[in-house]
Amino acid sequence: MEGARAHLDDSVFSNPHLNKGSAFSAEERRALGLEGLLPPVPSTLDHQVSRIHAQLATLDNDLQKYLLLSDLQARNETLYYAVLMSDPAGFMPLVYTPTVGEACQKFDHIFHAARGVYLPISAKGQVKRWLSHWPEKNVRFIVVTDGERILGLGDLGAGGMGIPIGKLALYTACAGVPPELCLPVTIDVGTNNAALLDDPLYLGLRHQRVRGEQYDDFIDEFVTAVEELYPKSCIQWEDFANFNAVPILAKYRDRVCTYNDDIQGTASVALAGIYGALRISGQKLADQRFLFLGAGSAATGIAELISQAMVMEGLTIDQARSRNNLFDINGLLTSSSKMMEFQKPFAVEHEPISDFAVAIRAMRPTGIIGVSTVPKLFNQRVIEAISEINDRPIIFPYSNPTSRSECTAEEAYTWSNGRAIFASGSPFPPLSVDGKSFVPGQGNNVYIFPPMGMAVYATEAKRVTDQMFIVAAKAVAEQVGQDSLDVGLIYPPQSKILKTSLHVATRIAEHIFERGLARVPRPDDLSRLIAEKVYVPAYGRNPSVRRYSSAAAAG
Repeated sequence: MEGARAHLDDSVFSNPHLNKGSAFSAEERRALGLEGLLPPVPSTLDHQVSRIHAQLATLDNDLQKYLLLSDLQARNETLYYAVLMSDPAGFMPLVYTPTVGEACQKFDHIFHAARGVYLPISAKGQVKRWLSHWPEKNVRFIVVTDGERILGLGDLGAGGMGIPIGKLALYTACAGVPPELCLPVTIDVGTNNAALLDDPLYLGLRHQRVRGEQYDDFIDEFVTAVEELYPKSCIQWEDFANFNAVPILAKYRDRVCTYNDDIQGTASVALAGIYGALRISGQKLADQRFLFLGAGSAATGIAELISQAMVMEGLTIDQARSRNNLFDINGLLTSSSKMMEFQKPFAVEHEPISDFAVAIRAMRPTGIIGVSTVPKLFNQRVIEAISEINDRPIIFPYSNPTSRSECTAEEAYTWSNGRAIFASGSPFPPLSVDGKSFVPGQGNNVYIFPPMGMAVYATEAKRVTDQMFIVAAKAVAEQVGQDSLDVGLIYPPQSKILKTSLHVATRIAEHIFERGLARVPRPDDLSRLIAEKVYVPAYGRNPSVRRYSSAAAAG
């Protein structure tokens, strides 16, 4: 009996789903043979949350805070999510961008505990078996990366696993998606990062990236394995290089429930920001023109979703696309430019222009959107150029992390004489320019992918469509109050992210049912359907105790 108890002790303490740490009650300690193994007075979950807050307060380095939270996730999942959900806005920069970027860069040197599934291309032909080793069998969400284009940091190989882990943590913290339904995956096909290949501590495959047919076949084997093992699962593609991201999405979007957050999620949050900006300027979407700095899949994804939304306001698709222009390292994308297939719809008939400020004066956009991952390219000449031709210029430097932002909030407001309608990909603090207060908005995909996940989960949607992202963008913009618009904030306060996410999820769910994409019957009350699915951290036999009311959402 004692041997059995010792075995149980180990399993309880080492299982993050079951471990309560100091919160095991006196009765549980007796039943599980834990007496004497913990301090004598049990804690409440609230006390444990306060203790973690106190521990974090002693650390002055965000990476150290990230590591503390990662260790907590590995040993006590309920407490981890209780901490995150106690202050989602405060913890988002720690569990995701910008801190996750540094964590991915240093992944091999700070590795503490394994989480998720790693699928090296050396496992070709065995992907289903490897994937089946994940202990949870009802997987509903998979975030997968091949580590080639991590944020704006480039090829980080196997170290890219921090991205799927962080994204899925936000599915739960920001929209209540039960964590046991989520699986982070890294596909390792090698790395072209010479520094990683030379690093003796690097944990990934030590060869150049596999390309072409071998790569495509391995991705297909992965998708097939997911279909067979987890037929209700949604696959979110994350941080793939443009030349892989676009064809992968095109190949599988009509075969399985899937989307690419870098393409569609980024597009949706940008469109949400534009809808918010138009509430300030009083203009119509169909009258706007945008010039993108960057011409990759993020830029074309945003441009295409804006174009589709413009079509809903009466333009033809060709007219709409002509109002979204791209500018890359070679200059304005024209019909004579060398380009990839996915860029061609946005090429314009125009003489070449190699200077972005000159392109602004020539194309006369109402807004500029930065997705270049190159910092400081929205310089004073650029900001002044867009401000000369617009009373309220839309300026969105969306590249992240912060070190990659095309400009800062202070630069945009100062150089536009306070007239900019600003949002960025990474956070900037409130500021005052010429005596006027501004609260910069962060165009964070967290407004989109968590509620998209909740809507897909609640409805068991068969597909994810572009129209769902337009619905999401409008729903996000609906949540911005006039008090926020008055200080230039065009996104809802992140302090109310759960309330916002459930509103957005409900709107998406309505669309899913209207389009016949759901695999469950439509209930009379969609808000209640969403609320009943929300994970609320609580200790119990079932690690996912879901008790959430519409009244709580309203609060």
